[in-house]
Amino acid sequence: MSQTITVKIKLLPTKEQASVLQNMSQSYISTINTLVTEMVAEKKSTKKSSKDISALLPSAVKNQAIKDAKSVFKKVKKNKYKVIPVLKKPVCIWNNQNYSFDFTHISMPIMINGKATKTPIRALLVDKDNRNFDLLKHKLGTLRITRKANKWIAQISVTIPTTQGTGLKVRGVDLGLKVPAVAVKDDDRLCFFGNGRQNKYIKRKYRSERKALGKKKKLNAIRSSKEKEQRWMKDQDHKISRAIVNFAKDKKISVIRLEQLAYIRQTTRSSRKNEKNLHNWSFYRLSQFIEYKANLVGIKVEYVNPAYTSQTCPKCSEKNKALDGKYKCKCGFEKHRDLVGAMNIRYAPVVDGNSQPA
Repeated sequence: MSQTITVKIKLLPTKEQASVLQNMSQSYISTINTLVTEMVAEKKSTKKSSKDISALLPSAVKNQAIKDAKSVFKKVKKNKYKVIPVLKKPVCIWNNQNYSFDFTHISMPIMINGKATKTPIRALLVDKDNRNFDLLKHKLGTLRITRKANKWIAQISVTIPTTQGTGLKVRGVDLGLKVPAVAVKDDDRLCFFGNGRQNKYIKRKYRSERKALGKKKKLNAIRSSKEKEQRWMKDQDHKISRAIVNFAKDKKISVIRLEQLAYIRQTTRSSRKNEKNLHNWSFYRLSQFIEYKANLVGIKVEYVNPAYTSQTCPKCSEKNKALDGKYKCKCGFEKHRDLVGAMNIRYAPVVDGNSQPA
């Protein structure tokens, strides 16, 4: 078994290299758009090769552009030509046979004085704790270079072999706002992940900051503030997902169950003051981080129907609403509200029907 993930690497090109990458990225996207337009007009896939492409790109990159254009056309054809996408974001892609990486430089053919020349570009791993060093020792796939916020980023797909976990337990994880994630221990005690109050404080801080900047009409500063907030939120999701997976490994858990994301915003408990945070928090990203980190260590992730998971009594199945964080049922069952949600997620029906018994 294996899993493919994407590792981000910060590039530090010289001014000349940056100019070349910018021109190549724009040419790459332009080539794809031109080929797609031609294929749509002819209603059939192109038979062109790199020799038929006049763009100032290495032949290997031209071949990748043709491959990507065919993929776009295939989707257009499947949708019966209702929408013809036009790619705008500059990007350039090399396959794994046309670049090399030695942890300090990425070397790939770029256009220098009209010729394709393999050139090393200084690279710096983005991951602060250097987990990416271990990931990049596995099989490398395509290299994708793009520019974000005036910074050049290389994205390398990595295929990692996964192991089968030895655990025999199933645990539910309840995602929310006041507490980002909650799981149940063997003794039915709660295990909390993340700090909901801190999250809301940081988000209020950035919103207040942007409101003040808006009055001064500082658009660039507003954009920078949004990017900082997004980076902070993403970092929190990484930390929470890592903690959840480590918890599962320590407790020998084989399956983590999460709520199906299609309904999480409707089912997550929120007050009027929490509404903005609810619609700004990326539950999808957090669940994806949990899933790919879990799969790497052989832990399966399943999704369940979230209906009434926080209202149903785990003992008698009666529905009750929690008050002030406490859940009480007529049958005598009384627990913390988050514990009820995590317990019910553990036993809720799995969406695709393929589940391991809890």
